Amino acid sequence: MSTLIESSLRLEDAILSEVCLAGDPWMGTVKAGQIFRILDLEGNQAVDTLFYSADDTSERYSAADTIARNGQLYLSAGSKLYSSEGRVMLTIVADTCGRHDTLGGACSAESNTTRYALGKRPMHSCRDSFMWALCHCEEATSRGMSKRDIAPNINFFMNVPVTPEGELCFADGISGAGKYVELRAEMDVVVLISNCPQLNNPCNAYNPTPVQLLVWDAAH
Repeated sequence: MSTLIESSLRLEDAILSEVCLAGDPWMGTVKAGQIFRILDLEGNQAVDTLFYSADDTSERYSAADTIARNGQLYLSAGSKLYSSEGRVMLTIVADTCGRHDTLGGACSAESNTTRYALGKRPMHSCRDSFMWALCHCEEATSRGMSKRDIAPNINFFMNVPVTPEGELCFADGISGAGKYVELRAEMDVVVLISNCPQLNNPCNAYNPTPVQLLVWDAAH
């Protein structure tokens, strides 16, 4: 069951506020105790996200541990995100969307070809964005990260229902303009985002749009 909780944080108190354009990657570090907000500016935008321990990036978000420990497939306020070492990485402390996918994964040239058509292979994908960031962002290159560090990700705001037969389907999003999710970092984490460019299914309402990324210090 989803839980909706609004934030008490003020935009003017944020120590970081950046816009990530549709289809672009973003990478940064959020320190333990800081609050990280992903804001869906125009609505129905999927945000593919990976988290790594800033102390040792071989420890990263684990979809399997997160699903098992929370006892649910979809994340919302109160959900904890677990690492591959079984430690809590982040806690969702505010959420006005109420449903975030753990199973849909990241689109790629291969999945676009398999699901849609051979002609879709050259289209930009989340895996492309992840690989670009891991090769070019200082957050990644300074830690020696590479495409080997791409793991199963969270899709914030994305709606991927599981059918009674156990299959996944990509459905219209339930997010809207101005909805957001806030996570409190329980350790220093590296965040890697692909602001999904997918045009072949309704996860972005067939119209990828920007998102805003904000960080508040623990004192707030």
